[in-house]
Amino acid sequence: MKHFKTIAIFSYPAEYAVLQLLFDQEEIRYFFQNETMISVFPFYSNAIGGIRLQVHVEDIAQAEEIIKNLDHPSNLKIV
Repeated sequence: MKHFKTIAIFSYPAEYAVLQLLFDQEEIRYFFQNETMISVFPFYSNAIGGIRLQVHVEDIAQAEEIIKNLDHPSNLKIV
């Protein structure tokens, strides 16, 4: 795992569900560290440092761009 770097930390799995889908579509190499532990014991999230998004170093720029685009949604509106 030395070729992976933490680029984001989440408290609960629901916070990154859409992000996971987008990464899969773009074939970005990633994994979520501590995901299983927090799924079983959700109140341990702060104690173990949250769910860490680990991305392969070659995919970091693309992953950060996707995260940035999530912060600035498009002009599409739900009606």
